[in-house]
Amino acid sequence: MTTLHSKILSRDELRNRVADWRRAGDRITLANGCFDVLHVGHVRYLHAARELGGKLIVAVNADASVRALKGEGRPVMPAAERAEILASLEDVDAVLVFPEPDVRAIIREIHPDFHAKGTDYTADTVPERAEVEACGGRVVIVGDPKNHSATEIIRSRREPRQS
Repeated sequence: MTTLHSKILSRDELRNRVADWRRAGDRITLANGCFDVLHVGHVRYLHAARELGGKLIVAVNADASVRALKGEGRPVMPAAERAEILASLEDVDAVLVFPEPDVRAIIREIHPDFHAKGTDYTADTVPERAEVEACGGRVVIVGDPKNHSATEIIRSRREPRQS
């Protein structure tokens, strides 16, 4: 039985785990994001990524990276907690917290078969697309329409409610 903490890996552990999975014939899917406040859109995105087959790795932006992307006051939850929540999901096989602004370095390290991105992207607008293709992978857009947003959830909780 896999424990939550055995799913949260360092870069070296991830490379070793991916090598083991590949030897076993598994395909590798990489998904990534801030996952600051986990919501149904995230769950649907990760489930759709898992349906691509093989093993699903979720790369989670580190706290400084979330702050740079989303602004002051973010993240709401520290990276370790976000990683633990993601690791608890049945669809997720491994979680990596990464400090870089994007996942290009991770793509070069693990050569995913699929890089799953949400519907707020198109295959042409995925920043890491060239890296994925250079490593022999394919970008796939998955999940439901982007009508869920952690930023909007946080904003609505901070604004006074009107009665």
